Formats: sequence, structure tokens, C-alpha cells
Amino acid sequence: MGNICRSPTAEAVFRAHAEQSAPELQIDADSAGTHAYHLGSAPDSRAQRVAAAHGIDMSSLRARVLTALDFERFDLILAMDRQNLLAIRRLVPTRRQVQVGLLLDYAPQQPLREVPDPYYGELEDFELVFRLTQLAAQGLLQSLRT
Repeated sequence: MGNICRSPTAEAVFRAHAEQSAPELQIDADSAGTHAYHLGSAPDSRAQRVAAAHGIDMSSLRARVLTALDFERFDLILAMDRQNLLAIRRLVPTRRQVQVGLLLDYAPQQPLREVPDPYYGELEDFELVFRLTQLAAQGLLQSLRT
């Protein structure tokens, strides 16, 4: 939504997994929000703390909002929850056939379908987001390989 919690965590986790386990794939990954609440802000300090505890530095990421150019630049755009998925689908240009879905579609082994927003939660909520994005990153990389 605001691009400071879930989506930058997913971006950082996915990039780390891709770099480590699929360096042969030429992947361009980025994160963006559907709302311009925190433009230019670094990820939430709790998200950074959790990522750093797992060896991932996401301090250089900055919040931005999804733009029409993203639908030209990327083949796949993933949302953290259904509310953001609907917002993204409303923005897809009619001339572009970009694939849009939920991130956790790539983690079918766990029961959640949406990544819960940890913003008003505690550190353990950010840990859950990290674990869910790890599972999704592994599944997405497997999907990209095939």
C-alpha cells in the first residue's frame, strides 16, 4: 500500500534469493505502493531490523508509487493483498497484457492467501511477513525457472 513494509521486504527477499539460487536468471525486480503515503521514505525500521537479522540489507530502498510505466517495464506484478490487487488491476492499461496476481499464490504450501500488513503491529508481525515472502520468493523462482 505505502511501500514501506511488505513490498520492500518482498523485493529485498526475492532479490537475495534470486542472487543466491538463480543467478542465471536475468531478473528485474522492484516494489511500489498503490498509495503515495510515504514517497521517498526508507522501509519501516522494523522491516529493516528483521531483514538485517536474516542477512538482508534493504536500507537503500525508497518508497514509490506504482506508475503506468511499471506495466511496460514488468511482465508480472504481484500484490500483497486483495485490496491492493484490485487497485493494481484498475491501473492496468488496456493495451498491455501484464500478469497480475497475489504474491502468496507462489506459496501454496501455507494457508494464508494475503500477506498481512504489519504496520500497526509488533516485530513478530514483521517476522511473519519475512517468512511469507521467503516462501513466495522460493515458489516464484521455481516458477520462473520452468
